[in-house]
Amino acid sequence: MSQALTWRELVLTLCSRRMVLALLMGFASGLPLLLTGSVLQAWLREGGVDLTHIGLFALIGLPYTLKFLWAPLLDRYQILGLGRRRGWLIVAQCVIAAGLLVLSMNAPNTGQLLGVMGASFLVTFFSATQDIVVDAYRRESLAETELGLGSALYVNGYRLGMLLAGGGGLILADWLSFPVMYRGMGLCMLACVVVTWYAPEPLVPSGAPQTLRAAVVEPFLDYFARPGAWLMLAFILLYKLGDTMAAAMTTPFYLDLGFSKTEIGSVVKLFGFWATLAGGTLGGIWILRVGVARALIWFGLAQMLSTLGFVLLSQFPYQIALLALVVTVENVTAGMGTTVFVGFMAALTDRRFTATQYALLSSLMGVPRVLLSAPTGWFAEVLGWPLFFLSCALLAVPGLLLLKWVLPLSGTEQPQDQPPK
Repeated sequence: MSQALTWRELVLTLCSRRMVLALLMGFASGLPLLLTGSVLQAWLREGGVDLTHIGLFALIGLPYTLKFLWAPLLDRYQILGLGRRRGWLIVAQCVIAAGLLVLSMNAPNTGQLLGVMGASFLVTFFSATQDIVVDAYRRESLAETELGLGSALYVNGYRLGMLLAGGGGLILADWLSFPVMYRGMGLCMLACVVVTWYAPEPLVPSGAPQTLRAAVVEPFLDYFARPGAWLMLAFILLYKLGDTMAAAMTTPFYLDLGFSKTEIGSVVKLFGFWATLAGGTLGGIWILRVGVARALIWFGLAQMLSTLGFVLLSQFPYQIALLALVVTVENVTAGMGTTVFVGFMAALTDRRFTATQYALLSSLMGVPRVLLSAPTGWFAEVLGWPLFFLSCALLAVPGLLLLKWVLPLSGTEQPQDQPPK
């Protein structure tokens, strides 16, 4: 492998316009998510909506898991004369802002549930569309060796957007009102339009689809014609499986150990948020220095070992200092693992069909979180906490073993200074 970048080169790369855009576009992608999720649930409950109807609102999140269905349109067509990325991104962000404004005018306590659901679905559909375009933009504007750091900044920006909308949104709603808060978040989305307007449009690669049929068919033919295509899909399913299943049950675990909700909120959320940001940033810098291949191995091992911290915690209940330590280590390694995983998926995509192929892979990435985590409560009941978390740690092994075959097939073992494809 060629000589790693110097720290001066790392700093210059980190401060480059490409990286700043990755951070800001991540913020724009993370902002709408909780506004149609937990924040909306709080507004519905405050408005007297029953739990049955609140549960049905989960269906408005379907666009996030089905976004690969319309992603080919974004690879094929250009709108507004701004290119196939900036044009779609501006439209999506403007519609999200408008949807938040409409949502603010349909208060659930006045019986306007259909209006609330319609506006919320509009926001989630175009939020998923924004995610498609942002992922494609990041892939097409960054060199191969920059994907790790760019992914780290994107993920950190995403989490900052979620923090503003989730924590900040609830605080503002308490001080002012939910309608005023939603209008303010709509203005934040309009500010993101300004960023998109001044962002450079990535070059359209040679061979980009010229017909809708080509945009729908060719991305899948291209991907599945590669050696080991199914093996890489299996790896995407398995790499963060144990980490994801363990994370799904941490709150009940903390409560069973005797920690109060205040302690969980202050220690877990505070330490967890900043530790995840630190892990993502450090992970991105490390990837830039050692490459995606080594980072996948090291970060995967770190994720697995950090899960064992919950086993240790279960043997020493109600130890605040140990809780803070376990949470910090787990979130740092999770941030590092997510960063390299997002960068790896981006590297798998062909620049001609970035939107479609990345939408497919990222939808698959969400399967463990949505479906495979469903039986975790039953597993914890049957096994008990120590064996449950030990099993979650062992579930990381298959994904790590697949790296022996996945890395040579994926092309991520290329030298650091090789030019982008």
